[in-house]
Amino acid sequence: MTRLTAIPGTAATFSSREFNQDLARAKRAAEKGPVVITDRGTPAFVLLRFDAYRRIAGSAPSLADLLAQPGGEDFEFEPPRFGVERFRFPDLS
Repeated sequence: MTRLTAIPGTAATFSSREFNQDLARAKRAAEKGPVVITDRGTPAFVLLRFDAYRRIAGSAPSLADLLAQPGGEDFEFEPPRFGVERFRFPDLS
């Protein structure tokens, strides 16, 4: 059995080798909280449940979601314009 090292605020830490050898155990540990996967002793990845990821990633609606809601067809949107008025061309004279 491989050892787990605790990092404050996480359920478990796995080395890359441990993670590859026992994915099922890593998934079980992720049920309790984020699992840090290290690469040569340095934290490199985090395994967590998808619902936890969605909470962290944010719940801001996409533009498509905003346009799909009732009244979305009246949504005013002015995209930024990029062109000559935004950038100055160098004077080569």
